[in-house]
Formats: sequence, C-alpha cells, structure tokens
Amino acid sequence: MTIAAKVTAPLGAEGPRTPAWIAGRIEDFVALRHEFHAAPELAFHEVQTSARIAELLTRWGYQVRRLARTGIVATLENGDGPALAIRADIDALPITETTGLPFASTNAGVMHACGHDGHMAILLAAAHHLSLTRRFRGTLRLIFQPAEEIGAGAKALIEAGLFRDQPVDAIFGLHNWPGVAAGHFGFVEGPAMAAVDKVEAVIRGRGGHGAEPHLAIDPVVAAAHAVTALQTVVARNTDPRETAVVTVASIHGGAASNVIPDRVELALTLRSFSDAVRDRLRDRVPAIIDGVSASLGAAADVVLTPGFPSVVNSVEETRLIRRVAVERFGAAAVLEGFAPRTASEDFAFYLHHRPGSFVFVGNGDGPALHSPEYRFNDDIIGPAAALWVALAERFLTGGADA
Repeated sequence: MTIAAKVTAPLGAEGPRTPAWIAGRIEDFVALRHEFHAAPELAFHEVQTSARIAELLTRWGYQVRRLARTGIVATLENGDGPALAIRADIDALPITETTGLPFASTNAGVMHACGHDGHMAILLAAAHHLSLTRRFRGTLRLIFQPAEEIGAGAKALIEAGLFRDQPVDAIFGLHNWPGVAAGHFGFVEGPAMAAVDKVEAVIRGRGGHGAEPHLAIDPVVAAAHAVTALQTVVARNTDPRETAVVTVASIHGGAASNVIPDRVELALTLRSFSDAVRDRLRDRVPAIIDGVSASLGAAADVVLTPGFPSVVNSVEETRLIRRVAVERFGAAAVLEGFAPRTASEDFAFYLHHRPGSFVFVGNGDGPALHSPEYRFNDDIIGPAAALWVALAERFLTGGADA
C-alpha cells in the first residue's frame, strides 16, 4: 500500500477547514501549545504539564483523577449511555532543540520533538468545546498519558486501574505525521503500527596490538560480520509479503587505531506487525549474533528486552471514525490507501483491553519526528480537535454502531 502525496494545498483550500466553534478561540489553543512546548518534561516527570492540564479541566467541569504519578483521567458525564475514552500523550524527549522558535524549549536538553504538545492542545480544545455544548449522552473520559516515549505510560495507567475503575467501551488516539498532507487523516484497519523489541549484545574477543592481529580475537570483525548477517533475517527468513525491520543503531568498541579491543557492544531494534514474524525475529537475531561470533572465535552475550506489541486497530471502531471524518470534512480529507507505520506506540496496550483505533493526522512537509528541528503544525489543531468532537458526539449517541 502507499500513502497519498505530500501536501499540495493549504488548509481551508482543499483540506479540512477549522470549524467555526474553534476558529474564534484558535489563538488560545495555539498559545497553550506554545506554553507546553516551552516547558517540556520527560517521562514520569511531567509535573508542571499535568498540573496545568488538571487546572484547565477542573475549571471546565471535568472530574479529574490522577493515575501513575503524572497521568490524568478527566471524566465528563451527561446521562446514561456508552463510555468513550480519547487519549493524548504528554511527555517530551531528551533532545536539544535547534529550531530557534521564540517559544523554543527552556529546559536544556529536553524538547517536544514528537508533537505531544500539539496532541495535548488538540484534546484540550475538544474538551473545552464538549464541556460547553454537551451534545452527547454517556460518559467521556479524556486520558492524558505520561511516558509514551519510553513505552511505559499506557501499561502504568492500566495497572493503576484505568479500565477497572473507569470503564470505557472504546478508546481512540492520534498522532501527527510529517510528510503527510497537513490536517488530512489516515485510517488503518488492523495492524497500524509495528511491535518493537530491543536487543543489546556484547561480543567478547581477546584484545591485542593492531600489528599482531593473529594473536588476538577481533570482536570488531565479528561485529561487522554479525551486522551483515542480520540482514538475512529480513531478506531470507521473512515472507516477502510480511514486514520486518532490523535496525542496528549503535556499535561501540575500541578507543585507538592500533589497539584491537576485547569487546564490542551492539544495540538493535526489531520491528514487525504479526506475532509470527515477531517470534521469528526474536529467535533468529540472537542466534545469528551468537553463531557468527562463535564462528570467528569470539563469544556473545545477547539480551532481548521485549518492547510493546503492534497497534492493532479494531475494524468496527476504525470504520466509525473514518465515517465521522468523511461526514465532517468530506472524502477529500481522508487519505486513501494509508499504509501502516513501522514506528511503534504504547497505545497498543490499550487495544489489548478495549476496542478502538489509532488515527494519523498529517503535519505537512517538514523535519521528521524526533528531529531537533521538528516543528508541530499549529494549523492542524482545529481540524483534529473537530474530529474528536464529532467522534464524541457520534459515539456517545449510539456507540460504535451509530
């Protein structure tokens, strides 16, 4: 599958329009986004961020509960009916910002380089409107989740009793995506984002002088052979109709040009969509590193750390929110043939407990996520907030079958 071409038309032309209800207040929510951007906080340290969110939601009439240290669940009830959850992530990354923006990060070495500041502003804009209109029947739960970037926040909320104490019938979330037409929406039924696991390996040899390699066991050579051999996991151990990604992102060993080190360290990520491919990667990658090292006289210590599973959107809920988007913005706002992303998201854990869907909203052309130059597109706050409002009003009228 392929995705639609990059943005060629501005918002308000062929793209989704900002609805009238937010157009008059859009500057407030843009300013709020900039406020969050200037004061980013790392996973489970989002103290000021969560306090600001709680302050606003309490003022707007939501019942606010704190979970998992810095997480927030805000509830707005309006009679009997189904319960809907919408989630936004709130943590930042350990990145030094280089955008030069007037509202750039004031916390050294910390940056909202993934757009979570925008995700918060989007959900808060929707929250404010829904608190005023209350054109729904049922229970709305807004989840402001910490620690998405380290894959720990969703599990922490669930383990703290999120669904047990605050039941919901379905859960939805979104992520902005650079390189996709600004304010347009991508929907994927089934696997939408990849599972991820981490592998760390230490290849141990015998150090020596660079002039006498025959007296050493070179772990650098073993590591080089292992990295090359790992490519066969995708090319020869994975069905061509499936997706697998093996990325060796870090190699460290040695400190001088004339000294053969006694060890080399590797760090990898493994990504896949299906459980079968994931199991194969988990089996083959450690075996290859170990086997290649042994064949060259070295030894390998390999540690595999499970990450989080694939984001698997339920069909019914994905079709519902897609219909809502088409009805609210027109068919041109929905990207046909939008492909699953090989990035990963801990939203996957929610979908192991409740049906739901994770949505993509285009951020337009610009630097990639996690870049020190990344810039969230303020123009998408209005359309994305309008989607959440339309979804809440539809779902909390008749549920997923509405």
